[in-house]
Amino acid sequence: HDLTYLANMRRHADRLGQICRILADHSMMLGLEYIGTQTLRVRKRYPFIHTFAETLDLLSEVGARNCGFVLDTWHWWTAGDTPDQILTLQPENIALVDLNDAPRDIPRESVMDNRRELPVATGRIPVDDFLGALASIGYDGPVRAEPFNQKLNELDDDTACEVTITALKSAMSLL
Repeated sequence: HDLTYLANMRRHADRLGQICRILADHSMMLGLEYIGTQTLRVRKRYPFIHTFAETLDLLSEVGARNCGFVLDTWHWWTAGDTPDQILTLQPENIALVDLNDAPRDIPRESVMDNRRELPVATGRIPVDDFLGALASIGYDGPVRAEPFNQKLNELDDDTACEVTITALKSAMSLL
């Protein structure tokens, strides 16, 4: 689209607000995930929401109590966001948490979104700081792994599940 950033945000806030009103009738929450990966942001004329702060602005504009963050370590890290930002939230501001890690040898601004590693596989993303901030605010909601990883995809389902569960347990043991 050719909408400016502000016009696009207002359009999204209006539409998301309508969705949240419907979801509220069914006691459901909508989670919004910003896209911090620079290689995805630069594809459009006007980059859209790609940081924690911008997502906070959008959530404020939506103004619905049942609309919150999907916090993803990948996008949090690629956007250059910090644990201090997470500390500004209440647990009810978070719908879901995704854990990933990043390849070791690719600059942050060049990483491709579909080349993620399992949580704590490389230590590149400071998952301990991320999870520590979540624990500090009392978040106890859902956490999942979200790797986009060819090696993992090539494993049979049971083995892929075992490897993923092991990675999640390793990440959670950092607390």
